[in-house]
Amino acid sequence: MPERRARDVGQSRIEIAYERLGDPGTPPVLLVMGAGAQLVDWPDGFCRELVDRGVQVVRFDNRDAGRSTHFPDAPVPDFAAALAGDLSTASYALSDMAADAVGLLDVLGWGGAHVVGASLGGMIAQVLAIEHPGRVRSLTSMMSTTGEPGVGEADFSLFAELGPPPPEREAFVEWRVRTTRITASPVFTFDEAEVAERAGVVHDRGYDALGAQRQGLAAVATGDRTARLRSLDVPALVVHGTADRVIDLGGGHATADAVPDADLLLVNGMGHNLPRELWSELAERVVRLVERAEAASARHPADSRDGR
Repeated sequence: MPERRARDVGQSRIEIAYERLGDPGTPPVLLVMGAGAQLVDWPDGFCRELVDRGVQVVRFDNRDAGRSTHFPDAPVPDFAAALAGDLSTASYALSDMAADAVGLLDVLGWGGAHVVGASLGGMIAQVLAIEHPGRVRSLTSMMSTTGEPGVGEADFSLFAELGPPPPEREAFVEWRVRTTRITASPVFTFDEAEVAERAGVVHDRGYDALGAQRQGLAAVATGDRTARLRSLDVPALVVHGTADRVIDLGGGHATADAVPDADLLLVNGMGHNLPRELWSELAERVVRLVERAEAASARHPADSRDGR
């Protein structure tokens, strides 16, 4: 997929790097990745699985990631203060990141899209559906949570010995391989060569450790979305792995409980990643939701979300 750059995107007038794949005449799917992640963290093979099932796909770098706009002059995030109620070091909230996605839809000429978010991307997708319901034709929230305190918590002991990501390329690749091995699905294949290759691409495209922290603090600043999720009226799918130790299984259950009529797919042995062995199944479930939403819009065109 050739990389493109959208400029003056959304209310913040930022730049967003994105890639587009598939037939422009097919239903549009917007893929939203998580904290510190880049568009390349949506595996090429998973994107092809989606496209082969009759949709078009856009994946992009959120603000503060990859080749989209970064905010190096922003305050250094203070999570301890934020958790105590002082949000002065939060540079933005998830609402701003959702507005970025809406701005990208405008650039693409998409009135609406089927939105698929993973991890923090799932949180952004949820806010997008809450605050811009006319732009979301279906919602898939993967390995994510609602923001409710005590729900979907990470096992921070996993990362105690990793340390911060080093700036040198070779050391960064080694750090990323170790990190991914810890968070990956324990019962599925861990392709170290593929993880290392992608880590090199992430480094070369511009990994921003403080940017990842600013994104994470945006989730803290946004708080609990449970009540607002209960007001959604959109076809929804919640996907969560039973072996996820970054956002535990409670996050998936809480999201599915909050979103009316959401389907819940629990994947045995899946951690906080997208294993190759699951690409086909996950793509099938996403596209099945897309088809159901498209069919419902066709039956009730007056209530349909705007088109491609």
